[in-house]
Amino acid sequence: MARFFIDRPVFAWVISLLITLVGVLAIRALPVAQYPDIAPPTVSVWSSYPGASAKVVEDSVTALIERQMNGAPGLMYTSASSGNGRSSINLTFRQGTSLDLAAVEVQNRLKTVESRLPEVVRRDGVVVERAADNIQMVVTLASANPAIDEFDLGELAAAQVVNQLRRIPGVGQVQVWGTEKAIRIWPDAAKLVALDLTASDVVSKVRAYNARVTVGDIGAGATPSSAPINANVVSDSALSTPEAFADIPLRVRADGSAIRLGDVARVELGASDYNYSSRVDGMPATAMAIKLAAGSNAVEVMKAVRKVMDEQSALFPAGVSYQIPYETASFVKVSIQKVLITLLEAVVLVFLVMYLFMQNLRATLIPTLVVPVALLGTFGVLLGLGYSINTLTMFGMVLAIGILVDDAIVVVENTERIMVEEGLSPYAATVKAMSQISGAIVGITVVLVTVFVPMAFFSGAVGNIYRQFAVTLAVSIGFSAFLALSLTPALCATMLRPIAAGHHEKRGFFGWFNRTFALGTARYTRTVDKTLRRPWRAYLVYGIVLIAVPLAFMRLPSAFIPEEDTGSFMVMASEPQGATLPEAMTALKRIESYLLKNEPVKHVFVLGGWNEFGSGPGGGMLFVTLKDWHERTSKHDSVQAVVDRVNETFGGQPDRMMMAMNSPALPELGSSNGFNLRLQDRAGVGKDTLVAARDELLKKAAQDPLLKNVIFAGQGDVPQIDVTIDRRKMEALKVSMDDVNTTLATMFGSDYVGDFMLGTENRRVIVQADGKQRVSPEDIGNLRVRNVNGEMVPLSTFVSLKWKLGSPQLRRYNGYPSFTIQGEAAPGKSSGEAMARMEQLMTELPKGIGYEWSGQSLEERISGAQAPMLFALSVLIVFLALAALYESWAIPAAVIMVVPLGVIGALGAVSLMGMPNDIYFKVGLIATIGLSAKNAILIVEVANDLTKQGVTWLDAAVEAARLRLRPIVMTSLAFGFGVVPLAIASGPASGAQRAIGVAVLGGIVTATVLAIFLVPLFFLLVGRFVRRPKAGSTDSTDASREGAPAVEGNV
Repeated sequence: MARFFIDRPVFAWVISLLITLVGVLAIRALPVAQYPDIAPPTVSVWSSYPGASAKVVEDSVTALIERQMNGAPGLMYTSASSGNGRSSINLTFRQGTSLDLAAVEVQNRLKTVESRLPEVVRRDGVVVERAADNIQMVVTLASANPAIDEFDLGELAAAQVVNQLRRIPGVGQVQVWGTEKAIRIWPDAAKLVALDLTASDVVSKVRAYNARVTVGDIGAGATPSSAPINANVVSDSALSTPEAFADIPLRVRADGSAIRLGDVARVELGASDYNYSSRVDGMPATAMAIKLAAGSNAVEVMKAVRKVMDEQSALFPAGVSYQIPYETASFVKVSIQKVLITLLEAVVLVFLVMYLFMQNLRATLIPTLVVPVALLGTFGVLLGLGYSINTLTMFGMVLAIGILVDDAIVVVENTERIMVEEGLSPYAATVKAMSQISGAIVGITVVLVTVFVPMAFFSGAVGNIYRQFAVTLAVSIGFSAFLALSLTPALCATMLRPIAAGHHEKRGFFGWFNRTFALGTARYTRTVDKTLRRPWRAYLVYGIVLIAVPLAFMRLPSAFIPEEDTGSFMVMASEPQGATLPEAMTALKRIESYLLKNEPVKHVFVLGGWNEFGSGPGGGMLFVTLKDWHERTSKHDSVQAVVDRVNETFGGQPDRMMMAMNSPALPELGSSNGFNLRLQDRAGVGKDTLVAARDELLKKAAQDPLLKNVIFAGQGDVPQIDVTIDRRKMEALKVSMDDVNTTLATMFGSDYVGDFMLGTENRRVIVQADGKQRVSPEDIGNLRVRNVNGEMVPLSTFVSLKWKLGSPQLRRYNGYPSFTIQGEAAPGKSSGEAMARMEQLMTELPKGIGYEWSGQSLEERISGAQAPMLFALSVLIVFLALAALYESWAIPAAVIMVVPLGVIGALGAVSLMGMPNDIYFKVGLIATIGLSAKNAILIVEVANDLTKQGVTWLDAAVEAARLRLRPIVMTSLAFGFGVVPLAIASGPASGAQRAIGVAVLGGIVTATVLAIFLVPLFFLLVGRFVRRPKAGSTDSTDASREGAPAVEGNV
């Protein structure tokens, strides 16, 4: 193969240029994301039940739907939440499940239970959406015009923006934190009583007078042929203004006068929902939270959102503008840019290392040209496989740079050596060099590719992460090998110039370097010879390494992924029980004011009435975006530093919950860092026992030094009024239960009684008691209903009221009543340590109380369980590949024995830096295994060839070590310097870069420093189990050198 391209260099160039062209085109077509589609497919089912308590919603809506979803194909777990007037169920499916098919399955199952849902729920509709569970961005509308309030902004958003955003490809859900306009009818209970009217009278009359009637036509159908005309008959009976609704007659007296709706109710064009209040950067606003559809590209969606908002903003009234105060796409873009810079830095460092050893610009340029071609070819394959340009694939390419040049270095160095020693022309030297090393290049490539193969076969989110690295590294290494057999020999034959003897004996820096390296090589050779003759010290060192590796593994704390400065964070806040929305907004404004005045913030978005723990008037949250990273260069201005200061300033207040949380590095698996635990009632022990267990767990966690910020991520019990109806009294008074329920639901909840047209938009008509008559329990008893005799009966005659505490939110996880517990590891501790401690505390809870990990914590547990199998499979695959390459079971053992030498370096480096055993460390460890084996092969390959020529095993090991020292040091330095930019990274995405860079750098250092002394010993050791050379073979180092094959470089 190589000879074909040596004779046809233009052909080699054409193939390389085609690979480059495909790669360039692929880069333009590849989507850009921070991470691939890691999160499992999720389908959300939500519905509204106005006026219903959380318990009623759970019993009559959530539980029915959840039970129907059990057994859906591919369903992994369910998470359900029932709040006052709202039900939400998230159905998470296993990786690989088609999201479209999962959504269809959910729709079909929903149809079978829909008839059992309350009528008002069916009328409002049950929504099924394919969306991720976390918020990717928040879009706000704010006004500098005092004539436009937040309700006007809500209508503007509903009319002009929301539908446009929902049509963007990749948008899964748009949640509006604002309100559209509605006709609000506020009946006065006292006036209703005085005029002998009820809430049911109001509702029925509004529905009747606001009905849309289809009349028909004249002159059509079965009419005489002489009919003079054909025309539609239109009855415009629907109402559209507050004045028209106020004019609805509720009763007409005998004298012809009428009691109209406006006589007993206040009718206005108001808001459909008064449960939210929002601000952005100190101004009243309305907001829309955007969640992505599973598998969507955050960067592309962000671009599309900005484009739509720019188009729509041209139509906004004067003084209205939009902002995006919170989004995750900027971190994605900056992260990718940062990794690209790291990639370029790695290329430069590798080039310098090669030039140091080759000392010839032409020879250095040849391996350097391989890098862009191999990387661009990899982009083409990634496009074909449906991958994206993301942090993981880019990390794989940075790791690959040091490996990509190895094969080309082997070719160039071997060619130059033959030109010097034998005086051949570049063409002839290249032909001879390739005849010697082509097989070795293929063998080494097989080993390096196969070490990453097991990573591609793991499932779940962790498997997706591993797969990105495996495919990127394997494909790029494959291209490197192909180019080493095609483009590199063609370039050697055409670009290199004849080299005179003594080429490396030059003056200046390179002369000093060559003399120093030659002196070091001589000393190294003598040391290896002594080590092989007196090996016990070396065995002792290796024994210590073998003992230290498992001990270091056990002592290394575990984690999933490192935390990052994402440039944003969230603040969750809840006021004491029974707090109102204005009280919550007052507390949130204090935090907002502090942030705007004292911290390096860019935007602060405040939302009252909702947070990640649930909706309610006493809760709220802030989305905080900090200034760009280049404006925050000190640790004092990092996200974690700001978060800590906010928690110190506002945390620890009695009866109030306030917690600032750094945004997660992997938002697809949750809304915050730390752990997520679901405490479950698995034995039906009841809510009181579950609450007691929760409180006991939180108390113990608060006292534990390994944990911090462990909280109940939900809403505590709030005051409730229990309405008890004496049914016997009610029946004796001849009152209908339907009338009682309608009156209570209408006056204290709300009743959606129809629609009206506001311009071109359909809006709701809502009836609810005036706010002044919903302020005390006595207002319930003052309501009246009409019995069958037409008499007005006060509710107080058969209804009793009692205060109690009840939950405004009830959660279920996998069908069990549950509470969500969130927390973090204490400073200096890992999430794995925190999770282990929580599991220990869980063992002390009552029988019947169980738990499950969720989100990122679940994936961390899966990752930890898969790691031993991953490492074992990687080592096994390398061993089998080597056995096939050498047709021997013993020789590969000499290579595999070097693996612990690299592992101990990786473990030592991350331990020294205080880093955990996370998913990036595991990837770095796999890379270290392959590179350790590769260095060992460089010595074992030559030593094995020498023994076949009759050289003794000891002399073969010493000579192989001498011959291979320069290429080992050169390739190891090239790879090591290639990952230095990862190991010392700072700024966005630096946590992930350091995690993988430190592990690999530490591994390659020990895999090189220790292996160059111990691999010859391992080769000699396995020689005892292999047939020794025949008697009469040469037994001196000099003789072995004379018989050594003319191979220099990396095999």
